[in-house]
Amino acid sequence: MQKTLSTLFRRGSETARLDEEMRFHIEQEIADRVARGVSPEDARREAMRQFGNPTLLRDEARRVWSWGWLEALGRDMRISTRKLMRSPGFTITAVAVMALCIGATTCLFTVVRAVLLEPLPFHDPDKLVMVYEHFRSNLSENPYNPVASGDFYEWREKTHGFDDMAAWQTTSFNVSDEQGKLPEVAEAGAGSWNLFRLLGVSPALGRTFTENEDRVGQAQVAMLSWSLFQRRFGGDASIVGKQIDLDAKPYTIVGVLPEWFAYPTARVQLWVPYASIKTSESIHWPDNHDSSVVARIRPDVSLKTAIGEVSALQYRIHMEHQSQPVAEDAMTRPMIEDVVSDVKTPLLVMMAAVGCMLLIGCLNVSNLLVARAAARQKEMAIRGALGAGRFTLLREQMMETMILCACGGAFGLLLAMAGTRWLMMHWKQLPRAEAVHVDGVVVLFACGVVCLTAVLAGLLPAISATNKNVLGALQDSARAVGGGLSKARLRKLLLMAEIALTVVLLIAAGLLLKSFVHLRSSDIGCASENVLTMKYSLPNAGYDKPEQQVAFSESLLEGVRRLPGVRAAALGTVVPGAGWGGDRVFLIPGHPLVDPQHQPDAVQRWVDPEYFSTLQIPLIAGRFFDNHDRLDHSNYVIISKELARRYFPNEDPLHKFIVMGIDVTNKKNTYEVVGIVGDTLYRVGSRVKSTVYFPILSGAPDSRRKTLVVRTDGDPLRFAIPIQKQIAALDPQLPVVDVLTIPQIVGESTMNQSFTASLVLAFAVLSLLLAGVGLYGVLSYLVTQRVTEIGIRIALGAQRSQVLGLVLRDGMRPVLAGLAVGVAGGAAVGVLLRTLLYGTKPMDPLVFFGMILALLAVAAIASAAPAWRASSVDPMQALRTE
Repeated sequence: MQKTLSTLFRRGSETARLDEEMRFHIEQEIADRVARGVSPEDARREAMRQFGNPTLLRDEARRVWSWGWLEALGRDMRISTRKLMRSPGFTITAVAVMALCIGATTCLFTVVRAVLLEPLPFHDPDKLVMVYEHFRSNLSENPYNPVASGDFYEWREKTHGFDDMAAWQTTSFNVSDEQGKLPEVAEAGAGSWNLFRLLGVSPALGRTFTENEDRVGQAQVAMLSWSLFQRRFGGDASIVGKQIDLDAKPYTIVGVLPEWFAYPTARVQLWVPYASIKTSESIHWPDNHDSSVVARIRPDVSLKTAIGEVSALQYRIHMEHQSQPVAEDAMTRPMIEDVVSDVKTPLLVMMAAVGCMLLIGCLNVSNLLVARAAARQKEMAIRGALGAGRFTLLREQMMETMILCACGGAFGLLLAMAGTRWLMMHWKQLPRAEAVHVDGVVVLFACGVVCLTAVLAGLLPAISATNKNVLGALQDSARAVGGGLSKARLRKLLLMAEIALTVVLLIAAGLLLKSFVHLRSSDIGCASENVLTMKYSLPNAGYDKPEQQVAFSESLLEGVRRLPGVRAAALGTVVPGAGWGGDRVFLIPGHPLVDPQHQPDAVQRWVDPEYFSTLQIPLIAGRFFDNHDRLDHSNYVIISKELARRYFPNEDPLHKFIVMGIDVTNKKNTYEVVGIVGDTLYRVGSRVKSTVYFPILSGAPDSRRKTLVVRTDGDPLRFAIPIQKQIAALDPQLPVVDVLTIPQIVGESTMNQSFTASLVLAFAVLSLLLAGVGLYGVLSYLVTQRVTEIGIRIALGAQRSQVLGLVLRDGMRPVLAGLAVGVAGGAAVGVLLRTLLYGTKPMDPLVFFGMILALLAVAAIASAAPAWRASSVDPMQALRTE
C-alpha cells in the first residue's frame, strides 16, 4: 500500500530514484571494465550496449508501477491540449457548438426533471390521485369533469376504497387590513378541513382548519401562504390569531403554510375552509361542478377497486337525479399528471427538439474532426510506423474530443443556469416552477451529456483516422493534403444525417409556429385594438343590495367616460378570451327535452348596455340592453348567434323565452330573448360556445366580480392610472387587478404555445446554421482535396462555369439525400404533433415547401464560396503544388 501511494503522490521522486539506480549500475559496469584495462570510452560504449536502452528500460519499469493508466491519461491530456491550442479556430468553433447544444439540453432537462419527473412534495405522493366525474357522452380528449360538492360529500361518506378524500376549489378575495396598506385582490383556495392532513402538509406557523370550522356559517378562519405572509405582513409571526378583512369580512388567521407549498399554483395566496364559500343549499347540489377532489389510495385496496366503488355510487346518484346534469361515472388520474397536464406535451416536444439539436451539433463536430484527422493522416501513419499502437492513437483522438466536449459542457452549464433563470422569469404559467433549480443531479446530467457527446462526435472520426495502413496513408498524404476518398464519403454521410435531422426540426418548428400565428391572429369576436380591461369585485359589506352595486357601476362608468381620450366604457363579468367564467343549463318552453342528461347549456355573462358597442360585438337581430333593463326589470337576455343556430333552428328566437336551470315552471329564472349578437371565443383556440348575456344592472349576486372595459384613442395603457384613480375615488378600499389590454389577455392564454413555438424555432434556426456551417466545411474540404484534379481539368480546357457546377453538384448531393430523408421524418413528426396544431395540418404543404426552400437557400449560400474558390484555381499553381 505504501509503495502504491508513493508511486501516486511521489511519482517524480520515485522516477528520480529509478534514474539514480540505473545510473549507478551503468557507472559500476563502466568502473569494472576500466579496472580490467579497457579505455573509458570503450568501457562506456560496451556498458551501454550490455545495459540496453535506458529510456526503454525506465518505461518498462514504470509500466509495472500502479497508476500507470493515470499517468498515460495525464500525458494524453497534455498532448491533446497542446494540439488543440495550435488550432484555435477549430477549437473555438467546436467548443462553441458543444456549449450551445449541451447548454440547451441541460436547461431543458432542468425544467423537465423538476416539472415532470420529480415527485410532488407531499407525503407518499405516488398514492395521491385526483378523482373526477365523467359523463359518458363526453368523448373529447379531456374526459375529466369537475366534481359537484354534493357528490364529494357522498363519496367521502359512503365509499371506503380510499384512505381519505379532500376537495378544493379556487376563488379570490379583496384583502385589506387596519394597517393602512393598500387593498389587493388575492387568489385563494377553499379546501376541506382534511386537505392538508391528506397531503401530509404541516403548517409553518399555527394550525390547519378543524372539522368544525369547515361548516357553512361557522366562524371565518383563513391560512396564509408563505409569500403573502412575508410580502404583506413582513413575516410577523404574531399575525397568527389576529384578524384580517377578506371581502370586508373579518377572518381570523389560524396558520401559515410552509414556504415550499405552492399547490395548486403559486398564485394561490391564502386558504379558507371549503364550506365557507358555499351556502347551505349549494353545498349539497349534485350538479354544480366546480371542485377538484384529491384522494389517497389505501395500501390494501387497488385503485381499480376503489374507483369502481366510487363510480357505482356516482351512478346511483345519477339515477336519483335523472332530470339534472349529473355524471354517470367517476374516474381518476395521478395527481402529478393533473398538475402538469397543460405543459407535459410542450415540454416533451421541446426536449425532443433540443435532443435533435444536440445530435446535429455532434454530427457537426464529428465532421470537423474527420477533416482534422484527414489533415493529420500522415502524422498518424508515421507514428504508427514508429510503433504507436492503434489503441494509443485512438485514445489520443478520443481525448481531444473529450477535452472539446468538457470545455463545451463547462460553458454550456453556465448557459443552462442563465437559460433556466430566464425561463422561470418569463414562463409565468409553468407549474411547479418553484422546484426548478440547478443542483448536483443537473451537473451530473451535464457530465453525462459531455461523455455521450464525446463518444457520438469523436468515436467515428477516431476509428476512421486510425484504421489506415501505413503505406496507403503515406501514399495518400504524399499526393494531397487531406487524405483519401473514404474521408470524403464519411463526411458526406455525416452531412446527410445532419441535413435530415435539420429538416425534421425545421418542419416541426414551422408547424408549431404557424399554429401559434393562427392562435394569436384568430378572431375572438370583438375589438382588440386600444381596449383596456381591469377587474374588481364588489364585497358584500357596503354592496349587499343590488341598488348599491348598480349605483357604484353607473358612477364609475360616468366618471370613466368623461376622461379625455376615452371613446367608450362598459362593464362585463368576463371579456372574450379571458376564460370560461361559468356556464349553466337551461330549458326552452315549447321545446321538448329528448334526453334529460343532455340538457342544453350555455356560457353565461353579465353585461351593461354599452358592452357590445364598446367591444364592437355586432348586433345581428333585436336590440341591446338599455337603461330600463335593471333591477326588477331585467328578465331579458341576449343570446349569441351560436345559441340561436343550435337551439332555435328554423325559427326566430326573438321574444321567445328561456328558463335557466332545470325547472321550466320557474318564473324567476325565465328570461325573454331580446337580441342576438355575434359569437365570441371564451379562450383563444377554443370552439365557439353558446352564450347567454344577462343585464349587469340587475345587481345579481353572480355579477359581483366585474371587468371594466375601456376603448380609447391611442395607447390604452396610459389610461390605467387615471381609471384606477376614478375607482379609488369611489371606494378607496376596492382593489383592482389584472390591468390588461385585449392583446395581453390573448398573449397570456397562448403563453404555453408561444414558448413551445419560439424555443423549437430557435433550436431549428440554430440547427440550420450548424448545417450550413457543416456543408461549407465539407465543400471546402473537397475543394482542397481535389485542387490538383481541378487544375488539370482547367488546363485541359474545362470552363470555370463547368468547375463551378461540378463542385455545386458534389455538395448538393448529400443535401438532397438528407432532404428526402428529412421530409419523410418531418411528415411522421407532424402526425405526432397534431394535438398541438391549430389552424394547420400535419402535412401542411406551405410549411413543408417553406422549410425546404429555407434549407436549400442556406445550402446554396454555404456552397457558393467553396465552389467559387474551386472555379478560380490557377492550373499552373495547382500543378506546381503537385
